Amino acid sequence: MPRQIPFIIGNEACERFSFYGMRNVLTDFLVGYLLISLAEADRQPAAKEVFHIFVMGVYFFPLLGGWLADRFLGKYRVIFWLSIVYCVGQALLAYSIDSKEGFYAGLFLIALGSGGIKPCVSAFVGDQFDQTNKHLAKVVFDAFYFIINFGSFFASLLIPPLLKSGHARWAFGVPAILMAVSTVVLFAGRKKYVHVAPAGKDPNGFLSVCITALFRGGGLNAGSVLVGLGSVGALGALLLWQSLGLVATACLSIVIFLSFAGAGVWLRAENARGVHPDEDVDGVKAVLRVLVIFALVTPFWSLFDQKASTWILQAKSMQLPGWSWFTTASQMQALNPLLVMLLIPFNNLVLYPGLKKRGVEPTALRRMGLGIAFSGLSWIVVGSLQLAIDGGQSLPILWQILPYALLTFGEVLVSATGLEFAYSQAPRRMKGVLMSFWSLSVTIGNLWVLLVNASVKNESVTRRITEQGWGVVATQMYFFAGFAFVAAGAFALYARKYTVVDNYRKSDAA
Repeated sequence: MPRQIPFIIGNEACERFSFYGMRNVLTDFLVGYLLISLAEADRQPAAKEVFHIFVMGVYFFPLLGGWLADRFLGKYRVIFWLSIVYCVGQALLAYSIDSKEGFYAGLFLIALGSGGIKPCVSAFVGDQFDQTNKHLAKVVFDAFYFIINFGSFFASLLIPPLLKSGHARWAFGVPAILMAVSTVVLFAGRKKYVHVAPAGKDPNGFLSVCITALFRGGGLNAGSVLVGLGSVGALGALLLWQSLGLVATACLSIVIFLSFAGAGVWLRAENARGVHPDEDVDGVKAVLRVLVIFALVTPFWSLFDQKASTWILQAKSMQLPGWSWFTTASQMQALNPLLVMLLIPFNNLVLYPGLKKRGVEPTALRRMGLGIAFSGLSWIVVGSLQLAIDGGQSLPILWQILPYALLTFGEVLVSATGLEFAYSQAPRRMKGVLMSFWSLSVTIGNLWVLLVNASVKNESVTRRITEQGWGVVATQMYFFAGFAFVAAGAFALYARKYTVVDNYRKSDAA
C-alpha cells in the first residue's frame, strides 16, 4: 500500500466532516434563521431551492478544478489552494449568520473550493497506483468512501444539536476549524505523493479533438448542425429564467448545449483522425461513451440529495424518539453514513463473494444499475409515509429507517462504484475531465429537482394533483421514484453494449 495514502485519507475525513457538518444543518438554518423574514408557507420551498442551488454549484465547479489541474497546476496544487478558499468560505458562514449577503458569499466560496477539489482528490488517489498495485486501488477507493462517511456520520450526529441549542455560529464554526485541519494534513504529506505533471496546453486534448471533429472541412455536416441546434436550444432555455431562476436556467442551458454538441462529436469523431493521434481520438470516444453512463446516473442524484432537504422537511413533521441525544430531525441523516460504513465491508466480504460463488459476477455496471433501482424503491416508501402524514397520521421518525436503508444501499452500489469506474475508464490525459463530468452529473441531478419544484408552482398542475386527492409533496415523491426506475431500465440496456476498458497507468518499472 502506498505510504502516502494515510495523508489523503486523513485529509478527506476532516474535509468531509467540515462539508457535511455545514450541509446537514443548512436547510434547518435557512428555515429557522436566515429566511425567517419570509412568510411561513414560503420558507421551506425557499430553503429547498437555496440548498439545491448550492449543491449544484458544488458539483459544477469540478469542471474548473479539473481543467486547472490537467492544464496548468496539477492535482495537488489545485487541491491545496482551493482548500484555502474553502476555509475562508466556512469561516465566512460562521461570521455571517445574520447577513444573507455574507452567508451566500460564504456558500459560493465553499461551492468553489469544495467543488474545485472534487475531481482532483479522486483522481489524485488513483495517481498513487500503477499496474503493479492497481488491485489495491479498489480497496483504497472503498476506504476513501468509507472515511467520507465516517466524517459525515459524526458531523450529522454532533453539529445539528449545536444549531438546535441556539449556537448557530458554532454550528458553522466547528466545520470551519475541521477544514483548516484538513488543509494542514494535506500539506504535511506533500513530499510523499506521486505527482503526475499537468499536460499543459495540449493540441490533442479533449476540447481540441472535439472542435476538429465538428468543424474540420467546414460547411454543413451532422456535427455542426447539432451544435447549431444545441446553441438555439440553449438560448431558448435562457428565456425561462424568470420562472426557473438564474442558476437553474444557466445549468439547463449548458446541459442542452453539451448534449447536442456531444452527440455531434460522437457522429464526427473519425473526422479528427489524421489531425490528431489515433490514441487521442479514441480517448475522446471513450469519454463520450462513459458520459452516457453518467447521464443515466443523474436521476439517482436527484433522489439522493433530497435526503438533506425533502426528507428533512418530512422528518420535521414526525415524532422524535425521545432519546436524550436525539434532539432534532436533521440528526436522522447520521443513519446514511453509518449504514455506508456497515454496507461497504458487508458487500465486499459477504455479498459480492457470495454472488460470485453462485455464478453471478457483480460488475461495476451491474452494481450501478441496481443501485439506481434501489433508490427508486426508497422513494416509494418515503412517498407512502408522506401519504400517511397527509392523511393526519402522526408517525414516529424511525419509520424513515427503511427508506434510508434502501437509499444508502443504492448509494454504495452507485457512488462508491462510480468513483473507481470513472477513473479506470478515463484515458491518462483526460482523467481530470472525466472526473469533472462525474461531478457534473450531480449538478444535473439537482437541476431535475429544481425543474420539478418549478413545475408544481404552476397553479394548473397543483390543481390537477389536488383534484386526484393527493398531496403535492407525495406526488413529487412518487414521480421521482418512477424517474429512477425508468433510468435504471435505460442504464441496464446501455450497459449490455458497453465495453469496459483498463486505463490505469503503467508501473514506473515498466
